[in-house]
Parts: sequence; C-alpha cells; structure tokens
Amino acid sequence: MKIAFYGSSLLSSYWNGAATYYRGILRDLASRGYAITFYEPDAFDRQQHRDIDPPAWARSVVYPATIDAARAVLAEAADADIVVKANGVGVFDTELLDGIIAQARPGALRIFWDVDAAATLDEMRADPGHVVRRALPDIDLVLTYGGGPPVVDAYRGFGAAACVPIYNALDPTTHHPVPADARFAADLAFLGNRLPDREARVEEFFLRAATALPERRFLIGGNGWESKAMPANVRHRGHVYTAEHNAFNATPLAVLNVARDSMAHVGFSPATRVFEAAGAAACLITDAWEGIEQFLKPDREVLVARDGQDVADHLAALTPERAHEIGAAALARVLADHTYALRGAQVDAIFQQHRAQAEVAA
Repeated sequence: MKIAFYGSSLLSSYWNGAATYYRGILRDLASRGYAITFYEPDAFDRQQHRDIDPPAWARSVVYPATIDAARAVLAEAADADIVVKANGVGVFDTELLDGIIAQARPGALRIFWDVDAAATLDEMRADPGHVVRRALPDIDLVLTYGGGPPVVDAYRGFGAAACVPIYNALDPTTHHPVPADARFAADLAFLGNRLPDREARVEEFFLRAATALPERRFLIGGNGWESKAMPANVRHRGHVYTAEHNAFNATPLAVLNVARDSMAHVGFSPATRVFEAAGAAACLITDAWEGIEQFLKPDREVLVARDGQDVADHLAALTPERAHEIGAAALARVLADHTYALRGAQVDAIFQQHRAQAEVAA
C-alpha cells in the first residue's frame, strides 16, 4: 500500500522533536512493504540543519513553503491508499488538513496523526471552529503520539470515528550505548527545545536543582536557551544533532526528562527523549506524570521526581554504580517492550483492519 505523509520534517530534528518518531515508525512500515512518500516544507531552517540524507526506505519530497507548492504536493495524495496529515507542520497546517480530505481518492484511509494531542485538544476546546474539530467528520482515524485514555476519550467526544495512541519508542539501530564523550560531561543533562509550555517546568526541575547543587555540573541542550539566564554551573550546548544523542545521553551521570505542561497534565505521554535515553543505557530522572509505570518501572528503571528538590535529592544520592544499574535495566525494558518494530506492527495491524472493513463495506 502507498502512504502519502504530510509532516514537519523527516530529514531534520531542528525545532522538530517528532523527527525520530516519524523515522522509527515509517522505517518499520517500509520494511513491511509500505511505499512511503514524506512531504515536508522548506521552512524554519530545517533543511540547513539536516540530521539525515533522504533515506532509501521513503521517497522524500521537500517543497517550497508557498501555498502553490503545498497545493501541488497535495495533488499527489490521490495516488495513495493511506493519506496522513500530521499536526505541527508549521506552515499551511489548515490548508494541508483540508487538502488531504479533498484530494484523497474514494476509499483511501484518511488519518490525522497528532504528535501534540494534549495541546491540540486544548485549542479545540477553546475554539469551536478549530480546523481539526471541523475536519473530524471527514477523518477516518486519529492516531496520537500518546495521551492514553484521556486523549482517546476527548477525541471521541469531539466526534472522532476512532482514536488510537501510538507511543514513542526506541529504534536500537540509531539509539544505543556508546562510549562517553567529554563534550557532554556533566552530572545532569537535559535536552529539549525552549518552548512556552515547557520553560516553567525546566526552571523548576532543572534550574532549581542546579541552584540547589552549586558544586555539581549541569548541561542543557536544545534550541532557544542561549538567551536564558542560568546558574553558573549550567553549561549550554545549543542544538544537538540526532547523531550526537547517544553520546549526550550516555556520558552524564544522569539525564533529565521534563514534559511539557499539556503532556504532564494529561499523562501517558512519554517523550521521544525517554526512549532515546533508555536506549543509550542512561540513568533517567523524569518529572512525575500519570502512566510512567506503563513504560518504565520507578526506582528500578527510572527515577521519578515531583519537583526540583526531588531531582536534587536523587542526584545527590546517585552513585555511578547505581546509575549504571538503572540505565541497564531501562535498556533491557525498552528493548523488550518499547521498540519501533513493535509500534510498526501495531500500526500495520490498524491499517490492515481498516482495509478489511473497507472491503467488506464495498
């Protein structure tokens, strides 16, 4: 089957945290025989900060960030059996969602893939005319980056025909243990872009811990933090390319995950970084959110913190031996239960089920 996928970027993780999620799932689907074309706009300097070359397992189409170019690539949706619009493309999101509905051929499976479901649902509640809310009657399936039962129930309440969370996972061919790299030496490291609904939580869980432990070394990576005032023991790294993620995760004593406000509120939303860190056998400290035990076991495979003081306490008590034990246990868990091969199998089963239902209906 042919998939036409309209998303933010497959080639670049620059201001695009969903890149490894797209790569992991689509690469696995390609191995199952799907012919995938990924359409992404040349926007936000992503093409100047590519992490990968166009892959052999997908046809990559980069189009100018103009409405005419968007309409041109939307015309190709008519050739696909499955047409996907992901949220957060950043340019022409409304036109792209309307376009896949209008351009998809009769019988094609039309999917809205929401990689920021909690935030999208908040927008929909505040705006009865929201483009996603308006489009749901013409969408066959909503897939989400996470969110668990609260997100499924909310989407069904807005009229979605079906909603299924497809969680982040690990691709062990790209994220795995590597030797330490002095560039990323620290006691605690955090990787994430500076976003409005994340900044206050970074201040609480990361910067407060750094202030409480002035003798320890802290490292922050990601876009946007260069203008943020930070304690003297915090070093800013800037954008960290995907190829550097393993060393970034494997080198520090521990790494920190901080959820965005919306994801922390809903729960059941492990970030890509959680599985990347576990894949590198890192000792992960995460902020507390509902459902964490579904993915990693607290105190054995991950350390959970309710606030910045908890982070500081975990770090103060952490020995290299204990960090190694937690990282090794996390790696074993994600390899067993949370790989993109498993997620790909889940998506494939969903696609096959919908295809069978469509054939019966026809």
